[in-house]
Amino acid sequence: MDLVFHALAHETRREMLDHVKTAPGQTVGKLAAHFDVSRITILNHLKVLEEAGLILSEKDGRSRRLYLNLVPIQMIYDRWTDEYSGYWAGRLTSIKYAAEKAAKERD
Repeated sequence: MDLVFHALAHETRREMLDHVKTAPGQTVGKLAAHFDVSRITILNHLKVLEEAGLILSEKDGRSRRLYLNLVPIQMIYDRWTDEYSGYWAGRLTSIKYAAEKAAKERD
């Protein structure tokens, strides 16, 4: 779990996970195009994410295709929640997101 928390601690890595979630199977090059850093930096971040098990990569010719693996995050969730508290936490976050959306629409 330490590797997962370490990987998620960096804002760029969280953003990378967002991009891979939105477009599963994208190549490293396509992911790198979203960031204003060197390809080496992207590869270093990907290494951390892969070591934590959050990113799975598949070789496709000369490219690597990237996929999000949510199992490590689910394992963290399972460690600290039970079925009852998970249900209510989900309901509360739904209310929070709805309130935030309504506030943005008002602005």
